Amino acid sequence: MVNARVQGTAADIIKRAMVQMPGALKEAGLTGTKMLLQVHDELVFEVPEAEVEAVQPVIHRVMENAHRPLVDLSVPLGVEIGHGPSWGDAH
Repeated sequence: MVNARVQGTAADIIKRAMVQMPGALKEAGLTGTKMLLQVHDELVFEVPEAEVEAVQPVIHRVMENAHRPLVDLSVPLGVEIGHGPSWGDAH
């Protein structure tokens, strides 16, 4: 049961990122990018080619800071971004 707290916190953090993402994308003018789904600790987006470079720092910032100000982590929250024509290619 020790891991349950970690998994629960991770689930809460990804939910917060999902809630914050639409506003951050809109604020950045990335109207073509759509958040499609969540797979465990990942968010999957559909991004027009013209927005691929611009959207990555926005997604990174939102996900890296989604826990704030509710949870103060003692280690940085790592975020990795991949892209490709399919979810498998993005890994």
